[in-house]
Amino acid sequence: MAQNTRTAPAGTPTNVTQKHNQGGIGESTLRPDGTLKVTGEFAYSSDMWHEDMLWGQTLRSTVAHAEIVSIDVSEALAMSGVYAVLTYDDLPAAMKNYGLEIQDTPVLANGRVRHHGEPVALIAADHPETARRAAAKVKIDYRELPLVTDEASALAPDAPLIHEGRDDHHSGHVPHPNIVHRQPIIRGDVAEARRRADVIVEGEYVFGMQDQAFLGPESGLAVPAEDGGVDLYVATQWLHSDLKQIAPVLGLPEEKVRMTLSGVGGAFGGREDISMQIHACLLALRTGKPVKIVYNRFESFFGHVHRHPAKLWYEHGATKDGKITHMKCRIVLDGGAYASASPAVVGNASSLSVGPYVIDDVDIEAIALYTNNPPCGAMRGFGAVQACFAYEAQMDKLAAKLDMDPVEFRQLNAMEQGTIMPTGQVVDSPAPVAELLRRVKARPMPPERQWETAGEGADVRALPGGLSNTTHGEGVVRGVGYAVGIKNVGFSEGFDDYSTARVSLEVINGEPVAMVHTAMAEVGQGGVTVHAQIARTELGVTQVTIHPADTQVGSAGSTSASRQTYMTGGAVKNTCEAVRERVLEIGRRKFGSYHPAWATAELVLESGKVVTDGGEVLASLADVLENETIDIELEFRHRPTQAFDLVTGQGDGHVQYTFAAHRAVVEVDTELGLVKVIELATAQDVGKALNMLSVVGQIQGGTTQGLGVAVMEEIIVDPKTAKVRNPSFTDYLIPTILDTPTIPVDVLELADPNAPYGLRGLGEAPTLSSTPAVLAAIRQATGLELNKTPVRPEALTGTL
Repeated sequence: MAQNTRTAPAGTPTNVTQKHNQGGIGESTLRPDGTLKVTGEFAYSSDMWHEDMLWGQTLRSTVAHAEIVSIDVSEALAMSGVYAVLTYDDLPAAMKNYGLEIQDTPVLANGRVRHHGEPVALIAADHPETARRAAAKVKIDYRELPLVTDEASALAPDAPLIHEGRDDHHSGHVPHPNIVHRQPIIRGDVAEARRRADVIVEGEYVFGMQDQAFLGPESGLAVPAEDGGVDLYVATQWLHSDLKQIAPVLGLPEEKVRMTLSGVGGAFGGREDISMQIHACLLALRTGKPVKIVYNRFESFFGHVHRHPAKLWYEHGATKDGKITHMKCRIVLDGGAYASASPAVVGNASSLSVGPYVIDDVDIEAIALYTNNPPCGAMRGFGAVQACFAYEAQMDKLAAKLDMDPVEFRQLNAMEQGTIMPTGQVVDSPAPVAELLRRVKARPMPPERQWETAGEGADVRALPGGLSNTTHGEGVVRGVGYAVGIKNVGFSEGFDDYSTARVSLEVINGEPVAMVHTAMAEVGQGGVTVHAQIARTELGVTQVTIHPADTQVGSAGSTSASRQTYMTGGAVKNTCEAVRERVLEIGRRKFGSYHPAWATAELVLESGKVVTDGGEVLASLADVLENETIDIELEFRHRPTQAFDLVTGQGDGHVQYTFAAHRAVVEVDTELGLVKVIELATAQDVGKALNMLSVVGQIQGGTTQGLGVAVMEEIIVDPKTAKVRNPSFTDYLIPTILDTPTIPVDVLELADPNAPYGLRGLGEAPTLSSTPAVLAAIRQATGLELNKTPVRPEALTGTL
């Protein structure tokens, strides 16, 4: 069991209305779906079933870049049990592309494939094995085309264009059509600041392609409706974004595409884009039968976007007393064949590339490229992860060159409330960067292992190499490393970020019952738990029902960007407050003439009653409402943001910042190149912990994903063919419980006055700093520079 502490320094406002409703905010209320999930009783999207349903199968390209010379589906169609085989020419609507921000992704390949695994044809059959056999009988003749796989081949003067005729390409902001998006940030005078520097360090860093590796593969069920529309039950992160992309391709109005969230087996950004949604609907509408699609693990690696691999060049300068003078960097993100969320990832990578430090003079450029590699988009940390890996390595280099303690050096340059970001935005809420570092450094170290006395009875699971039993302590060296990161919360750069909540309150069997209806995708983050806690707090009720998420209520936005507790939680809070006011209006109308406190006192709802701030009970909710139902739907928006200037990068682009720090303790077998992470201590400011159990779980989960990319996780793409070489959990490794160290968590609660309850979005920040902390610890243990993730054994033994 990991430790955690909870701290709100004296005098710190918490921005919370204190009420005493059981199961309300601030309590570690258990998740309603928790027991079902751990016992295997929870219904995931892959468990759905419909009488007389068909099974869908996607045929994907076996090459990365090619012209489709011909497609012959005759043998597949002739098979018994096959109901439909669709290609691009069979698509029903004029709109045949989709995309999150740029509609550049074809539903099915249109005469050309741009990456390995691109969908080319769809099959519907009465049995999944029949569908797979039919897919194998579709004959496709490809004429392979030259590949674009890296920056050099993408930006060469004669480079093949991944997307010809881009309307948004021009010679200024995007100087080459193979650049998806470019964001510079210029502030101060870097040349002058460089002259003041006593030391200068630079480095080139490579961040590998990471997969979200959620355990529940993509799946869904499309059911044709009598009105000519379709009902889609699917595991996704953003119902309304899916809807806006699906309906035009089907040639249907949005009201005829009804979406309901089904059980989601993890997401981490990988379900923000369309996968099988459109394909299932197309097959259902063509055949007139329900169609279920479930990816296997192999197909899942091709069916969703990944984390952008990146190459980063950084230069920092500092004075001899340790103050950073300037920073220059260039970040190149490989976006793959289609845009997905690359423009927003570029915005995050550039605007957060300086890290949580005060640096007045910067010259930053970030770009994302179109290539023939797998498409990349949203993943936990969203551009800030790659930047944090590089800038934290730079901090260690500067500290070493100045002969300073790496934590003290960071604290000396740490931002705080009032700091001006490189974009010109003022950090207007607590930024306890130095305090977070102090806390992780002050933690007791895990005990040293006594290798020489461990003997034959030592638990090999605790050694580098684990159950492979390759070492008993020979050549094992301990290292300690630190890192801290900064992450934005919510959608940025002027995006109309809002969420909707519908809340009803009525009396059932003498008890007041609230129902909360949102379109929030519950992907494991615990939103359904928090929404019930908010309703109990604001409405003073015990019984809260969470309505299934669907598109029959307004959008909740995506379950990403650490935004759902802030945004949809904010919507639930605001709507509950409106319901509460309606209750008090009814009470005043009914009982105001009997008691002056209805008009003069501050009233709250508590334990099913209307109560004065002095504790006097005026009436029960049952007596106030009687047979009346209050039902209100409202939208909630955070304060507005601005798009970054495309020349200088200036603008108030982010709504909120959040911070986390890590200390990693590792043991490295320097002879075999094996790493064992012993502990990953973390400290994070969460503003207000609405549910401490969920907070700690999120921090530990994000920390573990950062550990994964540090030492084992990477999708390997063959540079000669642009084909994925390891699309399986046999060859793509993720941390198991045996790889996961002790993760003590130190939680600060410094309220953001602009946020509901003062909270901060927290799910992504721990993914940033855990990776560079592990790398820093391995560097300390080995003395190696290690500028690439993940760190493989050959990099530690000199055989790379």
